[in-house]
Order: sequence, then C-alpha cells, then structure tokens
Amino acid sequence: MGMDALARELKRGSTELLILSLLEERERHGYDLARLIGDRSRGVISFHVASLYPTLYRLEEKQLIEGRWVEKAGQRRRRYYRLTAAGRKTLKSQRTTWQNFFEGLNRVARITTA
Repeated sequence: MGMDALARELKRGSTELLILSLLEERERHGYDLARLIGDRSRGVISFHVASLYPTLYRLEEKQLIEGRWVEKAGQRRRRYYRLTAAGRKTLKSQRTTWQNFFEGLNRVARITTA
C-alpha cells in the first residue's frame, strides 16, 4: 500500500471519531466541522466539506447525532448537528479503541507523540 493510500484509509477510519469529538463540545454545521478538523490537526487531516456529509447522514441514521435546520437573517440555511446520548457512548468506545491501537502501534513501531 502506498503512502497516499495509507493516509486515505487512516482518514476514512477516523472520520467518525473526529466528528463525534467535535460535536461533544457543541453543535456545529458541516463547514465548521471541516474547518476545525483542518485547523486543529494543523493541516495534517483535511476534508472537503462535501465529503463529510455522507458520514454525517450515516451518523444521523444510526442516531449517534441529531441534525436541525437553522435559518439566520442574511445567511443561507444550515444544518446543525449535535451529539446524542448514544453518540456519547459510541465516542467513549471509539476513544478507547483508538487509544489501545496507538499504544500497541507505539510498542511495536516506537512512535512517540509530542
């Protein structure tokens, strides 16, 4: 597997965790989620906003997040998402899974975090 393919797979595998983590803080719309992922990862992870929507729809179908339309004067209508109780439980489980994975990876490959 080439480095670009590996990066794509890691990004795809972490999308739910990233979205749920940001929604844990407060409700957000898709553009805000994409912008924050890029900002907080210092550009290492980035999503075009349109590529996040399939995951947002899937999370909503699984009842891990709830969306609502908001209209503000002078702005176009946006769909804001918030974490549900089931989403919080899933986020906790995903964090544990990723933490265990990173610890195992570090033990084998001796990768350290700053």
